[in-house]
Amino acid sequence: MALYEHIYMARQDVTAQQVEALTEQFKGVIEANGGKIAKVEYWGVKSLAYRIKKNRKAHFSLLNIDAPPAAVAEMERQMSINEDVLRVLTIRVEAHEDGPSAMMRKREDGDRDDRGDRGDRSRGGGGRFGGGDRPDRAPRRPREDFANEGGQF
Repeated sequence: MALYEHIYMARQDVTAQQVEALTEQFKGVIEANGGKIAKVEYWGVKSLAYRIKKNRKAHFSLLNIDAPPAAVAEMERQMSINEDVLRVLTIRVEAHEDGPSAMMRKREDGDRDDRGDRGDRSRGGGGRFGGGDRPDRAPRRPREDFANEGGQF
């Protein structure tokens, strides 16, 4: 059997319990066709980059699947019929990732208030006009040097 990572997005106006029920329904389809679900993660409601079917947010869920391709195709077919499912992405992988996914690790790493070590910020910003990593310039030549060379200033 093949290994898959499957993510689906459900509409924002369904509840988390309804999303869990959808997940259980899709797990049943996989298991009925001879496959098994290795891991299920509910990532929560996240903002979308653009509106999808008039939704600005969606419930995200990840399924790690070990099943024949026909089982995954049947699950995707049933998801396309369900009006609560906005988008589906299934990727075939060589091995499932151990432990929590990157999205769950990001959530566990800490709050947004803890920005970590960003280095010495005492010199001001390193952006377009501020300090940055560029070394200091050499001192400017006096204007008399330009006048002696015949240049204009």
